[in-house]
Amino acid sequence: MASITIRNLDDDVKTRLRVRAAENGRSIEEEARVILRQAVGQEEVPAKGLGTAIHERFKPFDGVELELPPRYANP
Repeated sequence: MASITIRNLDDDVKTRLRVRAAENGRSIEEEARVILRQAVGQEEVPAKGLGTAIHERFKPFDGVELELPPRYANP
C-alpha cells in the first residue's frame, strides 16, 4: 500500500473532514481514502465483513438456543 502526505490543508477543510468522518463512524484517514476512491471511480471497500453484517442484522432477534447433538468418535 502506498502513503501520501497532504501539506497546506486549510483548517476548515480538515475540520469538515473530521466531522464527516465522525458522522460516518470512520477515522479521518479512512474518510479521506473513501473520498479519494470515489473521486477516481473505485468502489468503496466495505467497512465490515459479511459475518459482521449478518450478525448485526439478526442481533435484535436475540438468537436461539439450539441443543447440540452428541459427538461420536470415528472407530
